[in-house]
Amino acid sequence: MNTLSPTPERDPTKRFSSRVENYFRYRPGYPKELLSLLKSECGLTLQSVIADLGSGTGKLAELFLANGNAVFGVEPNLEMREAGERLLKAFANFTSIDATAEATTLHDACADFITAGQAFHWFNRKSCRTEFTRILKPGGWVVLVWNDRQTQSSRFLVEYEQLLKNCATDYAKVDHKNIDDEVVREFFGCAPVKKLLPSSQEFDYDGLKGRLLSSSYAPEQGQPHHVEMLRDLEKLFKKHQQSGRVQFIYDTVVYYGKLIG
Repeated sequence: MNTLSPTPERDPTKRFSSRVENYFRYRPGYPKELLSLLKSECGLTLQSVIADLGSGTGKLAELFLANGNAVFGVEPNLEMREAGERLLKAFANFTSIDATAEATTLHDACADFITAGQAFHWFNRKSCRTEFTRILKPGGWVVLVWNDRQTQSSRFLVEYEQLLKNCATDYAKVDHKNIDDEVVREFFGCAPVKKLLPSSQEFDYDGLKGRLLSSSYAPEQGQPHHVEMLRDLEKLFKKHQQSGRVQFIYDTVVYYGKLIG
């Protein structure tokens, strides 16, 4: 048995430490339609308490805070957590917590909703399910959200995906697309509701570069394939740009339901 601690590159709580600025600036937020969905389908109100696990730089928490909800942002990575605290410092109803999804330090039955934005695929599913059950109020909801970049809807996106496969370090292993309907159904103990909400981003070249380097699997300066990756990215941008910009198209994937069993 390998008893060694994971390296920072493989430890999911440390993978983004050097990428915070790019993550903060270039990752997408979440569409406001998510709030409407949860209000109509799950009874979200202004009084609902949110435990946002793997809260990162605060992009999902901000949506709920602006809605008037109290949010506990649970984030183990120091640099990501501090970025979230800067973004959300104006919200008195935000509490930042240095902890993991598997051991949140939150009180029993304290949350009406547990949310995870672009984070669930990093969790230990067995351990965090136990923790979810502990901190949820009776009848509470779990909401898992990803901004899922389309890979086939334009030639640019097809070729960008191929660039990642060619140059990224462990892209196939850590891609959130590995969390499919079957994995989520097993976690919930039933089939949760799945909805897709459309969203998009546009980038100039610097923005596209920052978006790529915000990804934990993209080689950083000094690492193998970094130079080649940016060379190919510039070629890709020049080939597909229109008026100096390219577009990422997303399906914001939302799973919501109650844990069974």
